[in-house]
Amino acid sequence: MERNAVSDWNWHSAWPAPAKLNLFLHVVGRRADGYHLLQTVFRFIDRADTLRFDPRSDDKIVLATPIPGVPADSDLTVRAARLLQETTGCRQGATIHLDKQLPMGGGLGGGSSDAATVLLALNHLWQTGCSRPELEKIGLVLGADVPVFIHGRNTFAEGVGEAFTDVDLPAESYLVLHPAVHVPTAAIFGAPELKRDTATIRPTDWQHGDGHNDLEVVACAKFPTVAEHLDWLKSRAPHAMMTGSGACVFAGFPRRSEAEALLASLPAGMQGWIADGLPEHPLAKIR
Repeated sequence: MERNAVSDWNWHSAWPAPAKLNLFLHVVGRRADGYHLLQTVFRFIDRADTLRFDPRSDDKIVLATPIPGVPADSDLTVRAARLLQETTGCRQGATIHLDKQLPMGGGLGGGSSDAATVLLALNHLWQTGCSRPELEKIGLVLGADVPVFIHGRNTFAEGVGEAFTDVDLPAESYLVLHPAVHVPTAAIFGAPELKRDTATIRPTDWQHGDGHNDLEVVACAKFPTVAEHLDWLKSRAPHAMMTGSGACVFAGFPRRSEAEALLASLPAGMQGWIADGLPEHPLAKIR
């Protein structure tokens, strides 16, 4: 259900944490501290995790739905809530319920999106009064992709992913293929063979369809199943590319029927789904 009024969001709400696609991703340099300098366009899509929150009578942060193999203290949702408490001096607590639909290690930004939704939701529910730019700064402590989900607009991002120039994108439907592999981001960015000197472009010069993903070559070499899925998709949609550091690959189409036809021809053993691009994050107007 679409919500337009800020008052529609409350403790009974289901709070969305949408996925993102990188419509291109260039590595343009590396800072002395090891962080990579990037240029990319983030596009939100209507595939999402969902979070719900219960108020507590104490100040504890409890994750009611822990992810197997991920200790609660290191889960980004818990870390985000505690960081908001620490930053604002808030003494309220919350129990977090996470319905996880986005794959981990898929390049869709699921963990970062979950953390951003926690910050946006609890800032609203606890009435801690942080502005969106203040929440973006908190989010950057948690990860480079968290601020864009707080920012809430489809945008050309630079730096380590925190400097934004918003862009208007056409309506598109995306066929997303999910290779059954978890691609660790650190393994891709840490590879010595990664190209780190792609020429920068001005945000105002970028046009939809421009660019490529510098991380593809490394991910495809380290994870052959990613290469297999990307090769299949590119043979039918030459503009296809990988999102983030992988594993998911995608192609956009102006008509949903085109994506549906291609999904119907997917070989046995490959998994995929269709998502529509969003004009903005569902929580873009929350405060």
